[in-house]
Amino acid sequence: MIIDTTEVQAINSFSRLESLKEVYGIIWVLIPIFTPVLGITIGVLVIVWLEREISAGIQQRIGPEYAGPLGILQALADGTKLLFKENLLPSRGDTRLFSIGPSIAVISILLSYLYWCFLWIAISSIAPVGLLMSGYGSNNKYSFLGGLRAAAQSISYEIPLTLCVLSISLRVIR
Repeated sequence: MIIDTTEVQAINSFSRLESLKEVYGIIWVLIPIFTPVLGITIGVLVIVWLEREISAGIQQRIGPEYAGPLGILQALADGTKLLFKENLLPSRGDTRLFSIGPSIAVISILLSYLYWCFLWIAISSIAPVGLLMSGYGSNNKYSFLGGLRAAAQSISYEIPLTLCVLSISLRVIR
């Protein structure tokens, strides 16, 4: 059987078209994911920049203007500095509790974005436990009091939030 060169070219162009369809499919799946992430990131950077500029204006001082044009890269510089900071562990404290506490607080808050209503309230209520663990794990009475204060503040915000979510849920059910 003899295959004509035009048929081979048609087959090759078809296979290229199929691979392009796969690439376009992957791109169309990733666009709805990265668009909100990019929008939120840019929004946070703008809000931080505005907050610093407004605070500088209120306090009659020069705002952040040395990191990039008009200081718009100051938040990125702060984030980079935070990533490279040294991780300090208390010498007399319980290092496991001190390390696991913040992880529990952050993970419970991130998991609370996955669910709705009552399960969301239950998962977000685990965050004060992480705050207490890290305060207790330092084996310092002032850090423990700071952990208690942070947990009490977190709980005081959760009670009105829970009542609000429950009232909205009950109105939707009716």
